Amino acid sequence: MPKIAFLMDPIETVSVKKDSTLAMIAAAQQRGLEVFYLQQDGLVLSAGVVTALTRALKLRDDFCATLDPNTAGDDWYALGDEQAVALAEMDIVMMRKDPPFDMEYIYTTYLLERAEAEGVMVVNRPSALRDCNEKLFATLFRQCCPELIVSRRMDQLKAFHKQHANVVFKKLDGMGGASIFRVMEQDPNLSVVLETLTNSGREQIMGQVYLPEIVDGDKRILLINGEPVPYALARIPSAGETRGNLAAGGRGEGRPLTDRDQWIAQQIGPELKRRGLMFVGIDVIGDYLTEINVTCPTCIRELNEQFGLDIAGDLIDTCLQQLENTQV
Repeated sequence: MPKIAFLMDPIETVSVKKDSTLAMIAAAQQRGLEVFYLQQDGLVLSAGVVTALTRALKLRDDFCATLDPNTAGDDWYALGDEQAVALAEMDIVMMRKDPPFDMEYIYTTYLLERAEAEGVMVVNRPSALRDCNEKLFATLFRQCCPELIVSRRMDQLKAFHKQHANVVFKKLDGMGGASIFRVMEQDPNLSVVLETLTNSGREQIMGQVYLPEIVDGDKRILLINGEPVPYALARIPSAGETRGNLAAGGRGEGRPLTDRDQWIAQQIGPELKRRGLMFVGIDVIGDYLTEINVTCPTCIRELNEQFGLDIAGDLIDTCLQQLENTQV
């Protein structure tokens, strides 16, 4: 039976109500895979071999079947004793460590890449995790994006603001709606916002034309091996907010994909497959792609609940099919 390891945040911090990684763990267990739990500090390189300090992981059977948070209790999972095994003994490693995307994250991708070279399927591919900044990667698809600028120079950023009058500025490594500022025409805070975000001109940031369609939701669209799930989760800002992120207080409302959503997915899907980005979440406001999230996409549970889907199951099945194809 295939072995799958989940490299993730401490399991005791997982939200039993909405965590997407938990849905993947349940899907793997339901399919009879051997499931293992792994954290970043459990990766060790010695004598040319990457060893993983893993623990067998099992969800309680009744909870695994439903993921009903009301029945989770305190014993919803059980961990075995820690064991040191060559990471190459795993068939699949799901990289589900939440950002920040820092140097420790990058070092982890280097170690995972060593296992990948020995035949382990790593989701998502470690090199792609390094290469595909979630905001900059989207700009490769110019036909899908709104007007934007990436710079750390005040004169360039201010000129973009003068041209468009209503602009959203954000850090390139921000997450969960943090460090996002809408700056309107004649806003006296423009200079201080830019100084703060660029660290006084030392860090690149993005400026993006404000999209008024944000009031109808910032849509999260999930793609599995380049193919979109047929429904999006529109994250609608709370009153007085311009950020739809659930972490920033937005609420999630499921919707079928529009023709434009499908078109955007078709534009980027082949490149995602080429780079080994098996599970991706793109953000769409109105008609425009704003981000391509590759590190630890979420919203599986919300869409499953609203539309009776099994997104995590589809993902695990796709991984197993690819694994079978490589072993033929």
